[in-house]
Amino acid sequence: MTLFISLYIKLFFLLTPFFVLTVFLSLTENIDVPKQRKLAVRTTIAVLVIALTLYFAGNPIFATLGITLDGFRIGAGALLFLSAVSLLSGKKQRPELDDDDADVAVVPLAIPITVGPASIGTLLILGAELGGASQKIMGAGALIAACLTVGLLLFSASAVQRFIGRMGLSVLTKITGLVLSAMSAQIVFTGIRNFLH
Repeated sequence: MTLFISLYIKLFFLLTPFFVLTVFLSLTENIDVPKQRKLAVRTTIAVLVIALTLYFAGNPIFATLGITLDGFRIGAGALLFLSAVSLLSGKKQRPELDDDDADVAVVPLAIPITVGPASIGTLLILGAELGGASQKIMGAGALIAACLTVGLLLFSASAVQRFIGRMGLSVLTKITGLVLSAMSAQIVFTGIRNFLH
């Protein structure tokens, strides 16, 4: 149970929920709540499918490309750190949409806003390093729970915005960046330590 809770918290922050919520609100400010909620459901399904695919694809991808897990840890950790810095500085880019009728659930909301390059690398590592069927299943359960929590935030986006406001979202986004920077340091240090040994 401790492993599940630990993984859930890490994965929840990895998906940068408050930055995603900010982008979601800016993209849906001109549509009514029912349409906004339909988009939230579509986005959640897309994120679930993408995240689970990446989670289970780690080992096959590393084996095919001949990349060691520790080498990938260092690279993914560095990417995650850059993502954390952009969240902390408030410079993480929000997408500009050329077509108002475009379905934004998959692109850009699912990829690259929720599951970006840093998240992709971290999910691949997580799936590869969890050994045994029970740990694998627990990790998948924690990932599903994290995705659904982000989906719930998007589903009730208007209510959340009224409750904590834009300033509150900005503060929570920066806290997310801080947590991600610590996670990235841990991933890089693990990769370097294993590589040296």
